[in-house]
Amino acid sequence: MKKIGFIGIGVMGKSMAANLMKNGYEVAVYSRTKSKADALVNDGAVWCDTVAECAKGRDAVITMVGYPQDVEQVYFGADGILENADAGTYIIDMTTTSPQLSVKIYEQAVSKKLHALDAPVSGGDIGAANATLSIMVGGDKDDFDACLKLFEAMGKNIIHEGGAGAGQHTKMANQIAIAGTVAGVCEAVAYAEKTGLDPQLMLKSISAGAAGSWQMNNNGPKMIAGDYAPGFFIKHFIKDMRIAVEEAEAAGIKLGVLNEVLEMYKSLEKGGFGDLGTQAIVEYYRDDEDDGTEPELPDVE
Repeated sequence: MKKIGFIGIGVMGKSMAANLMKNGYEVAVYSRTKSKADALVNDGAVWCDTVAECAKGRDAVITMVGYPQDVEQVYFGADGILENADAGTYIIDMTTTSPQLSVKIYEQAVSKKLHALDAPVSGGDIGAANATLSIMVGGDKDDFDACLKLFEAMGKNIIHEGGAGAGQHTKMANQIAIAGTVAGVCEAVAYAEKTGLDPQLMLKSISAGAAGSWQMNNNGPKMIAGDYAPGFFIKHFIKDMRIAVEEAEAAGIKLGVLNEVLEMYKSLEKGGFGDLGTQAIVEYYRDDEDDGTEPELPDVE
């Protein structure tokens, strides 16, 4: 397996594709905004003008796009991956999307003699850049085994979760856990600021104990500094949480914390914060002041 098509060159996708190239894979790329792929093309990636062109003649095609509707667009239809990938190609959707959509792709793939895996990731831009992503994979075990080396070029914690859609269900559990954790870190920071503590000293004190977490170590300092550059967009986290809420409701589960955090982020998105990083949730607390002024959108490079 050498020839890889990569569709979706965003905050994470560009690093994932770059790491494939560093590991000797021949990578062809497609993105709706060509300029996002310029650095990869300069380093040797092949630019494709269409999804269909990126899918043809590849050993595997990886997608890392934004929303379920984007996944639908790149997989289905006359110009999509399913109609243009050669028989035997491994098609791997690494977008966080609906488990039902992953099953639909899998079923269509089988009918066309393609191998489909859903393989969402966790680790944000840092994990993508360092090739330390956690990769949660759903689909046939034989297909997972065949693609393991490919995954190892992009991540470290790589687990076959079960059949089609199982990777996406695992990612939903991941996002549910993050929702509570990021809100908890944010509330600790807000509490420290309001009670006169040194927030940095507070984080240093509690991060080595039972309260410690990835969110505290990576996003806590950014919250304090007002650094909201996106490692993971608020708008994409809202998308993920909405899918998780839908899946939870379908399973008959009430997830109070998830729903509360979703409402907090939705209020930030309405205020124009959707393109900021998830750590900007701290603004939900900082702007909750009765000073008669409107909250201002922070500047982000």
